Amino acid sequence: MRIIFTLLIFLMTALPLPLEQGHAQLPSLSNGSTSSHIQPHIEAETLRPGAGETVPIAIVMKPEPGWHGYWENPGDAGKPLELEWTLPDGVSIGELRYPVPHTLVFSGLMNHVYEARYAVLTSVTLPQGLETGTRVPLRARANWLACTDTICVPEQGELSFDFVVGEAGGSGLENRVQFDEYRRKLPRPLGVTATYQAKANGDIAILIPYPAKAALSDPHFFTLGTQAKSYATPQTYVRDGDRLFVELHGYRVDETGLRGILRIGPDQGIWIDAQPGEVAMPPVSPKAGGATEPSIWALIVLPLAGAIAGGLLLNIMPCVFPILSVKAMSLLRSHASPAHARAEAWAYATGIITTCLLLGGGLLALRAAGETVGWAFQLQSPLVILALLALCVAIALNLAGAFALRPMSVDGAAMTRPGLSGDFWSGVLVAFVATPCTGPFMAAALGAALVLPLASALAIFAGLGLGIALPFLLLAYVPALRRLLPRPGPWMERVQRWLSLPMFLTAAALLWLLWRQASVNGLVVGAVVALITGLSLWWMGRRQADDAMAAGAQGAIRMAIAACALVLAGGMAQLYFNPQAAADNAHAANAFSETRLMELRQAGKPVFLYFTADWCLTCKVNEAGAIERDEVQAAFREAGVQVMAGDWTNGDPDITRFLERHGRSGVPLYLWYAPGSGEARELPQILTPAMLVELVKAVP
Repeated sequence: MRIIFTLLIFLMTALPLPLEQGHAQLPSLSNGSTSSHIQPHIEAETLRPGAGETVPIAIVMKPEPGWHGYWENPGDAGKPLELEWTLPDGVSIGELRYPVPHTLVFSGLMNHVYEARYAVLTSVTLPQGLETGTRVPLRARANWLACTDTICVPEQGELSFDFVVGEAGGSGLENRVQFDEYRRKLPRPLGVTATYQAKANGDIAILIPYPAKAALSDPHFFTLGTQAKSYATPQTYVRDGDRLFVELHGYRVDETGLRGILRIGPDQGIWIDAQPGEVAMPPVSPKAGGATEPSIWALIVLPLAGAIAGGLLLNIMPCVFPILSVKAMSLLRSHASPAHARAEAWAYATGIITTCLLLGGGLLALRAAGETVGWAFQLQSPLVILALLALCVAIALNLAGAFALRPMSVDGAAMTRPGLSGDFWSGVLVAFVATPCTGPFMAAALGAALVLPLASALAIFAGLGLGIALPFLLLAYVPALRRLLPRPGPWMERVQRWLSLPMFLTAAALLWLLWRQASVNGLVVGAVVALITGLSLWWMGRRQADDAMAAGAQGAIRMAIAACALVLAGGMAQLYFNPQAAADNAHAANAFSETRLMELRQAGKPVFLYFTADWCLTCKVNEAGAIERDEVQAAFREAGVQVMAGDWTNGDPDITRFLERHGRSGVPLYLWYAPGSGEARELPQILTPAMLVELVKAVP
């Protein structure tokens, strides 16, 4: 049956006979057409590349509803896209790269297809010496097969696209967002060697190094360099620790070897280029057509517990601890009944959990829409940083006693106003400023949330919020803990003033972050926003203060404004006298590149790779306290360790995808590649100099 069907497809492709009314003679296509069931056109990531540059392009195929196109190995029947290029002298085209296909089974035959809009990527390299403004035409004769469940139509057309040469190195990426979406659907390189063994019975056993904690949903191996009796034959998958075993039944490997795509989830796959060798299946019962499923404990309970524990630890961050302390003092001042204390605690917790759910839901929605974003995506926007800066300045001045919103409690601002609404909004604030980093316990939890079903993922985000709110809930529900707190008194006013200091430091850190994100323009705008906010609230405080207290209030205000001015002056001095100081790492790390990483590993070099962001407190603590220590840098130099850093401050799709492959949705992530080793060793999220030096000592 398969042979007959394939022969029919060949005849339909080869003979110039009409297969359906209106398709005897297909008109030429000029970068798109409405006369075919699959409409193709060419897109480019940039429209004005410089001479000598290489530009990603996409052949975008848009099937009509109910129609589909084919992967480069179409399966039991079908025909892939064929392109015959006509190019100017010196222009070259790279190999075609296909996205992860889907399986379509019909009458016992399996095809490897695309049933929705898809893009086949390649790249164009322009020759050196082209003058600016030169037009570079691309022309291609395209042939493809469009099919439904009942009919197939061979289609063809002329594709065209013109570049205009721009300044070298000055080309913009006008279509970067769209091409990031195209690249997201490409199979990712495995990075290590897989092994296959062809059995005498016609089966192929494959051993793929694959981390035990990595997600694997509805796996299927799409092969190249093989012929199968039937591609619809169920495949067998067995997970054994950090190894994945695959058995393909009824396959024959040709002289090109075994290559292909392992599907690991919807539109996600890994490119496999296996080498021949011995493969022994583990002594466990395999599960045909799928992989062994993790237990509910590993799937839900452990990530949820990690989210709660990680949220609890976020309370010690300098931008969270002052607010938590003020909330605790407000509970002492109020002499509230146990029932009212619990109501306050739950209003505060509701604000935190709601915000975590909104942030998590927004993250999942953006990813579903094709955006390559991860946790703390909101801090990759300078506008969000500006809003947080103004808010932190307001909180700091409020804690310093510079102003109060009336009718208010002694701690003043909207985040601490009496009543449940104030508790709720203080929770919102805490969640928004506390969640940028993935600290201890959080990494695996948030990584799991990105691959779990929606309800389970939202439960993990809610667990993170519950962990942040847990200290205040415990104070409300455990009277013994409240009795351990000191009695209310004048000391509370002094403590509150001191608590303004970490909030001022947080505002200074946000200014520094604006500088890193938007250079001098960001710093100037941030300084203006901070000063306007501070002066406005200072004026409000003067209007509020009565004559007897005016002098004292003005003194506090002057101190606060002086502190802000010193911070701004220091930042400006650093910017103008040493503008690159903040951008250069002390260890002169290489910027992250998967290509460079692969080159270093193939050369047998030891590599320390870490991912960071300027808004990540855990990252900065580890860098200052461990990575950049003199003894660690000396050990790295002596052993020839190549240090590579991935900066995620402004977001980076390549880094986001790399983090996802390691089950992470945010930073930090620390990886150690020993010379000649296969998989990376993932290091803890809290580093010590001794830990890094020990790694280096093991280098031969």
